[in-house]
Amino acid sequence: MDKALLEKTARAMVAQGKGLLAADESSGTCEKRFKSVNVPCTEENRRDYRELLFSTPGIQEYISGVILYDETLRQKTKDGEPMAEYLNKLGIIPGIKVDGGAKALAMCPGEQVTEGLDGLRERLKEYFELGARFAKWRAVINIGKDIPSTACIEANAHALARYSALCQEANIVPIVEPEVMLDGDHSIERCFEVSEATLRALFNALAEQKVSLEHVVLKASMVLSGNKAANRAGVEEVAQRTLECLKRTVPAALPGVVFLSGGQTDEEATAHLDAMNRIGSAPWPLTYSYSRALQAAALKAWSGQAGNVKNAQQAFHHRAKMNSLASQGKWSSALEK
Repeated sequence: MDKALLEKTARAMVAQGKGLLAADESSGTCEKRFKSVNVPCTEENRRDYRELLFSTPGIQEYISGVILYDETLRQKTKDGEPMAEYLNKLGIIPGIKVDGGAKALAMCPGEQVTEGLDGLRERLKEYFELGARFAKWRAVINIGKDIPSTACIEANAHALARYSALCQEANIVPIVEPEVMLDGDHSIERCFEVSEATLRALFNALAEQKVSLEHVVLKASMVLSGNKAANRAGVEEVAQRTLECLKRTVPAALPGVVFLSGGQTDEEATAHLDAMNRIGSAPWPLTYSYSRALQAAALKAWSGQAGNVKNAQQAFHHRAKMNSLASQGKWSSALEK
């Protein structure tokens, strides 16, 4: 394990004023998003769209790294340059999603566990050779009647820890993403409870697997009321509860925490991040690792038309800039105009 390389990568991922672009949608998820703007989900269109994002002028000011899908890491730009090399030249770190997706957890109705550990050591070795310097593994924790169960929380924590150890062995920084889902009518208090239990289990499992916490980045979900809750908590309460939960459970040794947007609107995700950074007092940098909340406006503006590339890039640049400001506690809704 090359600690100097891992440290350099981890620090660069959470550099001040920068965050990660999650562009690791599976072909299935991509198809849903492309369908919303009537674009056929071909390999060529997926490449063109992602290249549009990566080639946005000045984007390296706000984006420290990109989480790629296996297909994209193996693709070349229109000019024939490997994607990882293209990003590296911009000073953007290529990363890779390595999990095999969430599958139904046996004996636990309504719950899931993420698969993909088989053969992971060999895949990580290849990904490192292809230029990836960090990886991502997402676990799904649903809130509902009598769930999540301890079995589900522990199974996902164990998988995240095993994956992290394999990443560090391969000199790749692991992002651990235990996503507590927004779906449901649960209160913010219930989300806090589940988030706290999930993060406690995760960091216990990481310690058991001898994972170096100085070289792990947490991709956290915010503590939010369910999307169908009657009285949803406001921005300030979300920021306070999220920070409180993280401080209780996340070791100060971590180089940084990045957030997922998970079903929030673009502006909500930005406002919540900004409010947390205005409170300050966190022992780690708090920044973004958004997918939809960085991309939605750009995808809509592009709609598969070559003539729309410039407008799409402007939309993407704007969202990245807004989130960069939020990661420093300098955003305001007036800037959205």
